Amino acid sequence: MKIARIEAFQVQWAPGDTPAQRSAFVRIHADDGRVGLGEASPMQGGLASLGIINANIAPALIGADPLDHAVIQDRLMHTLVKLGPEGALTGALAAIDIALWDLKGQLLGQPIWKLLGGAWRTALPFYSSIGGNGRERSLEDVLRIVEKRLEDKPAAIKIRFDNDRVDLDGDIPDHLAKARAVRKLVGPDFPLAFDSNNGYSYSGAMRVGRALEELGFWWFEEPIQHYNRRMLGELAQRLSITVSTGEQDYTPSAIAELIDCGVRMVQPDIVKMGGITGLLRCAALCQAHGVELVPHQTQPTIGHMANLHIAATQLHATKPVELNDPSPRMHAPFRNPPKPDAEGLFHLPTTPGLGLEIDEAALARLRVPA
Repeated sequence: MKIARIEAFQVQWAPGDTPAQRSAFVRIHADDGRVGLGEASPMQGGLASLGIINANIAPALIGADPLDHAVIQDRLMHTLVKLGPEGALTGALAAIDIALWDLKGQLLGQPIWKLLGGAWRTALPFYSSIGGNGRERSLEDVLRIVEKRLEDKPAAIKIRFDNDRVDLDGDIPDHLAKARAVRKLVGPDFPLAFDSNNGYSYSGAMRVGRALEELGFWWFEEPIQHYNRRMLGELAQRLSITVSTGEQDYTPSAIAELIDCGVRMVQPDIVKMGGITGLLRCAALCQAHGVELVPHQTQPTIGHMANLHIAATQLHATKPVELNDPSPRMHAPFRNPPKPDAEGLFHLPTTPGLGLEIDEAALARLRVPA
């Protein structure tokens, strides 16, 4: 089996979507007719990653063996490293890698999780990741949305305070009021997490972290700007609540630096971190250092499914998998999109590769050239 052709394109989920609101998909066609699916980081619609794939990666891969996926990734990383290893390049490599693993599973007739050594669990709980809880949403609306998401039987809930990352600390009273209200709503024992999306200064993060400790929150995600790794490590060591970060990092070396700085829960994202191959390298780092690996993942179809395959193979999977705000509109191109069952569990596929089936007619209606 050899690579014959690569498609890299956007998917527009609704007619009014801007390019930045679209998803970035890749399909790798093998010369025997098999097709592998991949997805790149959706930052700004993934246009930068798709451009790198179309201009630099696709021409270099024609005729390559899909089973050489790790060699392919490392060669391309080093060949194209001056395009920037922290961002669009690794997002592009992630999409390619996921699609190559999908082809590998199809060729060998096994789901990816089997090729990774087997699953410790084939039914995985999830946590609801609820965004948009900043100043634009009232406290009452936050509670209404949390109540609605509880109907899906999540094992935990994360409330996210999306922001522009330039106005630090100004909304702390509002954030804490909502955190207290959510805790009261769900009761004292239900697992909760808090994501500030890089929204505080160091002192602001200390203030919020202390309050979250009293409220019994499970973890405190990205309390300060992600590139201030030493300060993130210092916060992690000074607060008793677990401080997590890593979704803005794109290489295993960046994750290693977070661990060295004192962070003990890391959250790399499979569609940023070089795909399955990259995330497996992060898993090895975490296991060697006794650090929790809780991958970030907000893409509800290809990225989510790829993440499930890896999460299921981790012995110390200490937290549920992430499920972003439900987007059933993103299920349209798939005959079998991943959905939790009535008990709030995602079940691993038993079909080869990723296990996703494309509705070609539906995808054709939604795809946009990159």
